[in-house]
Amino acid sequence: MKKNARLLYLLTVWTFFVVFPSTAAPRFVDDENPPTASPSITYVLSMPEPQTHYFEVELQLKNSATATNAKKNGYVDIKMPVWTPGSYLIREYAKNVEAFTATSTGTDKIVPSEKIRKNAWRVYSTEDNLTIRYRVYANELTVRTSFIDIDHGYVTPASMFMYHDALKNLPHRVIVQPYKDWKVVTTALEPVSSPTARYAGFTYEAPDFDLLVDSPIEIGNQRTFGFTASNVPHTVAMFGDVYFDEQRLAADYKRVCEAAASVVGEHPCKQYTFIVHHIPQGGGGLEHLNSTTLETYRTAYSTETNYKNFLTLVAHEYFHLWNVKRIRPVALGPFDYENENYTHMLWLSEGCTSFYEDNILRRAGFHTPEAYLTIVSNDIGTIENQPGVRVQSAAESSWDAWIKGYRPNENSANTTISYYSKGSVLGTLLNLSILAGTNGERSMDDLMRYLYTEYYKKQKRGFTDEEFRKAAEQVAGRKLDDFFTIAVNSAEPINYNAYFEPVGLQLANVASKTQDGFLGAATSPANGKATVTSVRRGSAAYTDGLNVGDEIISVDGLRVGDDLLRFVSGRRVGDVLKVLVNRSGILRELSITLTQNPLASYRLQPLASQTPAQKALYNKWLFIK
Repeated sequence: MKKNARLLYLLTVWTFFVVFPSTAAPRFVDDENPPTASPSITYVLSMPEPQTHYFEVELQLKNSATATNAKKNGYVDIKMPVWTPGSYLIREYAKNVEAFTATSTGTDKIVPSEKIRKNAWRVYSTEDNLTIRYRVYANELTVRTSFIDIDHGYVTPASMFMYHDALKNLPHRVIVQPYKDWKVVTTALEPVSSPTARYAGFTYEAPDFDLLVDSPIEIGNQRTFGFTASNVPHTVAMFGDVYFDEQRLAADYKRVCEAAASVVGEHPCKQYTFIVHHIPQGGGGLEHLNSTTLETYRTAYSTETNYKNFLTLVAHEYFHLWNVKRIRPVALGPFDYENENYTHMLWLSEGCTSFYEDNILRRAGFHTPEAYLTIVSNDIGTIENQPGVRVQSAAESSWDAWIKGYRPNENSANTTISYYSKGSVLGTLLNLSILAGTNGERSMDDLMRYLYTEYYKKQKRGFTDEEFRKAAEQVAGRKLDDFFTIAVNSAEPINYNAYFEPVGLQLANVASKTQDGFLGAATSPANGKATVTSVRRGSAAYTDGLNVGDEIISVDGLRVGDDLLRFVSGRRVGDVLKVLVNRSGILRELSITLTQNPLASYRLQPLASQTPAQKALYNKWLFIK
């Protein structure tokens, strides 16, 4: 997932216009003549009153009593996932569920049921055929949650569909019954059809619950267009009132997608779907096996800077169809939907995807070599200017995603580092290590290809931390002790120039030397007051006792109001400020001695003299012909 990308078309007998990822028609379901007596799972998803923000779900279990041990136990346990893959936080989706009932299919006789855990319901029945109904409140439009209003509906399946453990590996069918004014359904799920049966809505089937969870659904009147990249049909569904040049956007999607596919050299999808939400604020994306959902501003296409930022998001989420969905640590599938799924390698899965987002735009021609070097320098500055980089390693950041990554507080910058930003830098360093170790014969691409072939295709599983390290060293042709011991698994400083020297560059801190003093506190100007929102570890504010939540009343006897900066600007290192604060209703005066500004500004610069080998490796690194 990220900052934060997956569709085709058919007119039905009810004049609904539905977008499918293939040209197959909607399925017609023959309830009177089931093909076999094996267990079946069908969800009917309806939305008769979208203005209330409710979806209605009907879960039909047929011939299931033996598979679920209902005849033996006297009950069936139905569960709701507590999180969704790609977003590493327990989200407690069951909090939005209400009106859970169970009936005997065909008779509508109520079957006793009760909630037994935060996300589990027990249905006391030994019957083969049960119908379970519930409602889901959906009023949070993000790529990780479901949403519905009068304009459209969006379904994150983990937040909508309950499951039974014993049935997870069986096919799951979904019948979507759109609100009466909506004509389009977009999803990467396979449509199914039978020309002799009764029309039952837009019907799709996933081979198992995992793929159902991995297939978001957009319902409404979204605009759609398609393109082909790497001989694979792609569909883009656009929700939101936004202007864009369809021809240009389709062409640029194609450039990004084909550049991404060149990394591994094989596209594993039969089709791919992008669902794009254009919203007033926020942004990001969530990857899926054959699709993605992107959220972006309505101004995403209004300027070249905004446009390139959007393409960066496209590249990130699209590359996840390889890295994470197929090239993955062992913890990232199959999933436990009730508990945290821990790994030390989100720096690889997410962070190296962030590395590739810019690498992909460079090889597609959207970034010049100079612009790419600036991006790399800025990435290093982002992590090195955060105090937490000396506290938390990339491996620890990955492991603690569940409790820290999605729950930052005012002290997070002092104690943590993002596995996205640190991982992006690590991707650059690992790529350079492989290039240098093989004299340009191999790169990070070769490592991705090896992992894809060996573990996804041959062994059909993820890899362990040790297997990844061995693969990286095998591709690099040498030991990578400094990279794994220092850069990945510790919070010690990284010797960046050891990585950049082989391509003829050095990393320099070009921040201007100034005598201006540094306070180290950020404030919010809300309500005409300067209230401290964060304090940087090791700064003057931190050492001399300024606290988050303090309202700064005055500096050296002068009333501050909401503009603290003008009272600090121009002061020198060693100057002492007399700061009066309101802390929990008590006035306190603090003496704060300003320190040297610790913030660096990095730039990659050519070495004074470069060898032909360094120049050749530089050109190889930056795709310069």
